Amino acid sequence: MASLPKEEMRTIDADEEAAFLDAIDRWIEREVKPVVMHHDHNDIWPEELVAQMVEMGLFGATIGQEYGGLGLPATTYAKIVARISSYWMAITGIFNSHLIMACAVERFGTPVQKAKWLPKFASGEIRGGLALTEPNAGTDLQAIRTTAVRDGDHYVINGTKTWISNAIKGSCFALLVKTDAKADPRYKGMSLFIAPKQEGFTVGKKFDKLGYKAIDSAELIFDNYRLPAENLIGGVEGQGFFQATGGLELGRINVAARGVGLADGSLRLATEYAQLRQTMGKPIADHQAIQLKIGEMVTRARAARLLTLDAAEAYDRGERCDMEAGMAKYFASEAAVRNSEEAMRIHGGYAYSKEYEIERYYRDALLMCIGEGTNEMQRMIISKQWVKRNPV
Repeated sequence: MASLPKEEMRTIDADEEAAFLDAIDRWIEREVKPVVMHHDHNDIWPEELVAQMVEMGLFGATIGQEYGGLGLPATTYAKIVARISSYWMAITGIFNSHLIMACAVERFGTPVQKAKWLPKFASGEIRGGLALTEPNAGTDLQAIRTTAVRDGDHYVINGTKTWISNAIKGSCFALLVKTDAKADPRYKGMSLFIAPKQEGFTVGKKFDKLGYKAIDSAELIFDNYRLPAENLIGGVEGQGFFQATGGLELGRINVAARGVGLADGSLRLATEYAQLRQTMGKPIADHQAIQLKIGEMVTRARAARLLTLDAAEAYDRGERCDMEAGMAKYFASEAAVRNSEEAMRIHGGYAYSKEYEIERYYRDALLMCIGEGTNEMQRMIISKQWVKRNPV
């Protein structure tokens, strides 16, 4: 994967970062916490929160300042995502999917494409996501069947994408297709397009999910969808696989940060409950069995945070970081599941009631082990990269 030139490495002043994170904390306290349970339980799109995220610039968080974005380094972005996810993970997916699309254009697009699309992505005027997954192609992206056939100055696209975040509310997507179905190896026949909604592009059914509520996940259907050739990212066919997976490094750092947030939030809820709930004449936090659980949870959450920041720092340096991002995503997502489960056990029977927030953390955490590449695939990526970096 192409790396960012060193002159494009991003940094941020510590005071500026602290001020931004403080603003995020105030927004969570004032706007997010009062509405999260209502939106989650009823699977309602958080329109007002999305408008506020647009106003705060979150849809341009990692887009360069020259295009109207905030130009934040991945480390700061990861901290923002973790903070929000510690109270409500789902809403971070709304701008994360959008920013992966923007990342593909910013890293690999032509100067004309960057000038045309990135300012509108950064402002939130155009919002969308990444359209990779198909009914028979998830982690194995090379198995996609959606095709794009050149027809003069256009491409004609046919196929179906599934489990696409922001499918209903989004208006534009980075769309992965086959431009050469006979290419060998298969990845050489894949291309990535900037695909706005228009004739031939329809949205299918919305999925009713266990968790990750309030963000729309649905099918995208392309039926003789005509797209100008100028929308081919980079202007050259056959580069789509690397362009899409390059964006997934940022996506996996995001998922890792979400895992950190879920692990931290589960720990916070468990710690509060353990000090309030009493058995045998004392808070359950004083019982050794609960102390053992909390001790593991604290350590797990801290380790997940450090791995995630390590991956984000490598990304900011412009280095190839699929191994680091994979380790962070794998460990942090598993930490989220384990911490949320232990918090459920600490809450006891009350954990099964929707009057308590912990059940949402448990439902949401399970997705982190699947999204942006399964954890089984992450372990394979980690192993292959480790061996490659340490030849005999």
